[in-house]
Amino acid sequence: MTDISVPTLGESVTEATVGQWLKSAGDAVKRDDVLVELETDKVSVEVSAPEDGVLSEIVANVGDTVEIGALLGRLNAGNGEARAAPAKAAAEPAKPAAKAAAPAASGGKLTDVTVPTMGESVAEGTLSTFLKKVGDTVKKDETIAEIETDKVALEVPASADGVIAELVVAEGASVTPGAVIARISAGGAGAAAPAATPASPPPAAAAAAASSSAVAPSVRRISTEAGIDPSAIPGTGRDGRATKADALAYVNAAPKAPAAPVQVREPRDIGPREERVKMTRLRQTIARRLKEAQDSAAMLTTFNDVDMGAIMDLRKKHQDSFVAKHGIKLGFMSFFVKACVNALKEVPAVNAEIDGTDIIYKNYYDIGVAVGTDKGLVVPVVRDSDDLSLAGIEKYIADLGKRARDGDLTIGDMQGGTFTISNGGIYGSLMSTPILNPPQSGVLGMHRIEQRPVAVNGQVVIRPMMYLALSYDHRIVDGKEAVTFLVRVKEALEDPERMLLEV
Repeated sequence: MTDISVPTLGESVTEATVGQWLKSAGDAVKRDDVLVELETDKVSVEVSAPEDGVLSEIVANVGDTVEIGALLGRLNAGNGEARAAPAKAAAEPAKPAAKAAAPAASGGKLTDVTVPTMGESVAEGTLSTFLKKVGDTVKKDETIAEIETDKVALEVPASADGVIAELVVAEGASVTPGAVIARISAGGAGAAAPAATPASPPPAAAAAAASSSAVAPSVRRISTEAGIDPSAIPGTGRDGRATKADALAYVNAAPKAPAAPVQVREPRDIGPREERVKMTRLRQTIARRLKEAQDSAAMLTTFNDVDMGAIMDLRKKHQDSFVAKHGIKLGFMSFFVKACVNALKEVPAVNAEIDGTDIIYKNYYDIGVAVGTDKGLVVPVVRDSDDLSLAGIEKYIADLGKRARDGDLTIGDMQGGTFTISNGGIYGSLMSTPILNPPQSGVLGMHRIEQRPVAVNGQVVIRPMMYLALSYDHRIVDGKEAVTFLVRVKEALEDPERMLLEV
């Protein structure tokens, strides 16, 4: 008698769930026949018969969690007739029809289709789509599946001419390089013969199978963290089982459960030289939103500096004419708004937001401009900034600033911004790491202009320099995109004529 045990499951993986048995107790099997499928939070693993014989006993049932080396079942070696199944085998689920469709129908040699190398530092992907189904005829190198990773999308080609005999993993499942995702019956002349429909299991057996339906570790982990019942997740995997992708989609779409009651801490006693003042509603809102931004976004900040000499010279040269014509001074902020809009057009991810598992790209440019007031920081929005001239932007900002200081801003004035600019330089800040204004993915921090020695054409000269800081949500904006955005802003500010001429 030969023991069937759990094999090594991969680096850092110590347990798996019994997904389904493809053979029943009493079945005759051939060497390398797949007996049972195990699921981990990373891959699906098939356990094959080590030799010809009869599957005499099933020890680990569907849905059981098993560790490496654990006993799954026993095999009686030899090529005798299949014996009657033990009584407890009646509770085992019937053999799935999809597996019965299989290689024997086409009569060819089975060839594995495996996951190719996904690229440097990419160890896992998601099998997003099968382009072929069981029974389809394929040619060698014809694409049969697509895999998505966090960096690239891959096409998986057929490894031989033939007929798709088996799809080993389900759409939405996680796969690693070298994992088998399908098998081809090489040299098959046509579609595989349809499988005979297996007899329905008795009601008691069906109920037992349903109650013990396998929950993949990844699904169990995601549902536990989200506080939901994994059995409530609609499944798109084999036999209707939920995959990791199903769990993520369900959790993101599910309404958030009300938060547990918070224990209210008793106010502490204050000392003789202390004063207690209740936070204004605006300050409470600011505190809540800033904390939400830190909790929900993967915030990162990148820095650069910009020579403000060209803009300062331009303002000095044309300030009087500008005021005479438009009735308002030409400031720095209008140049920054224009520079950011141009950069956002080139790097749209910085102008986008995450909504669940989707990215919403915004083809408009409503720029929030942070304004300090006696009551706190507010961020009114300059709508359709790309359609405004420098004078139009300056007038818009001046009006918003006055209304902010007078307390006349409405909620509508502060909602719907796609990107924010914050000028800490007016308070003397040399450098900072601004916090995102949710659900935006980027915020630019301006700072004070300082005369500093810099190298220009091999000479050390004193130039009016400003540090720029871009904080961004790394979930949606890659480092390359963030740096490119900030470089484009720098280039536009150091050569404003080109920016205004759009060349």
